[in-house]
Amino acid sequence: MSHPRQLSHHEYAMILENIDDAVIAIDQQGLIIFFNPAAHHLTGLSDKQTLDKSFFDCFLQQKTLCSLARTTLEKGRSISSHETITLKTSTRKQRQVSVTVSPIFSTSYPQHGAVLVLHDLTRVHSLEGAVRHADQLTMIKTMAAGLAHEIKNPLGGIKGSAQLLQMELATNNELQEYTQLIVRETERINRIIEELLDLSRPRKAQLEPINIGRMLNEIVTLQKTTAVDRDIHFKWQLDPSIPDIPGDHDLLTRLFLNLIKNACEATAPKGEITITSCIDSDYQRSLPGIRPTPMVQITISDQGSGISSAELEKIFTPFYTTKPGGNGLGLSICQKIVTDHEGLLQFIDQPDGGTQVKVSLPLFHKRTTDKTDKGNE
Repeated sequence: MSHPRQLSHHEYAMILENIDDAVIAIDQQGLIIFFNPAAHHLTGLSDKQTLDKSFFDCFLQQKTLCSLARTTLEKGRSISSHETITLKTSTRKQRQVSVTVSPIFSTSYPQHGAVLVLHDLTRVHSLEGAVRHADQLTMIKTMAAGLAHEIKNPLGGIKGSAQLLQMELATNNELQEYTQLIVRETERINRIIEELLDLSRPRKAQLEPINIGRMLNEIVTLQKTTAVDRDIHFKWQLDPSIPDIPGDHDLLTRLFLNLIKNACEATAPKGEITITSCIDSDYQRSLPGIRPTPMVQITISDQGSGISSAELEKIFTPFYTTKPGGNGLGLSICQKIVTDHEGLLQFIDQPDGGTQVKVSLPLFHKRTTDKTDKGNE
């Protein structure tokens, strides 16, 4: 019976360098002796800033992280953070991480040091919020359908009665003003109900190849004319290499028109709105019947007053709005459009002010893949 081959030091190092989690090794004196690429990416620190440097100096502001490392070095036992730790990176961004610290032992010596493994939870927390909002939308759609149908029937009766009354009244009768008001208000309520029904209608997206860059350019051209008196500037960072993605042209136009319009309304005069597009390298979307597909991410950043954490939990709730005169249905409909495209919609309050909206859409779709496969048979 053959013995399993022992891995070389080079192979062990190669494995550690390719792990997605950040791995940091320190000796018994607290000097950093290993810092894998994921650790560089997570912290923003380079080899020159870390290797052979004191871990406790490099992470001086990270009290919890330093405390965990000291406990393992002094007591020789593994320890994990019970709560998520906020890691402040060299670029001033904050990342939510979980941490496990374990002692390094060998057969010939006592403890050699410790190894820290940091798992980035920032994306997980963000996606959990997006999924939670999508789940809320499912419940809201059921409620909206029942509520809308219950209101439409008596509303139609009210409008019909007002119109009959109009015909009975003389043209110069002062009561005509009130009947016209009744008809006008019932029509306004009916438009709101139609928007509510948009949340519950099972209309499937009519997919066709969409050039996202061209679509965004057309929408911004429209918005520039309405925002010209406020001198709002648009900054583009679009990736021209992104291929056409499958989408419903009308629905995606409505989605981005609503989001860019919101950004314009939130931005002060002479402010700036930044629109970017890229292939999202952080994660892929698993769709039934096809391999995991990359996501195309479109980000719209404004320079408004931002959104509080309490508001972030409510913004997709129908009729919740912070805008005077708004009906609070726009973002609920945006959420539905993104969900219908198997995507994700996220709102992020930026530390420096303003709001960042991220729309992630699959680069491929099951139905378009099916057609391609059949064409190759």
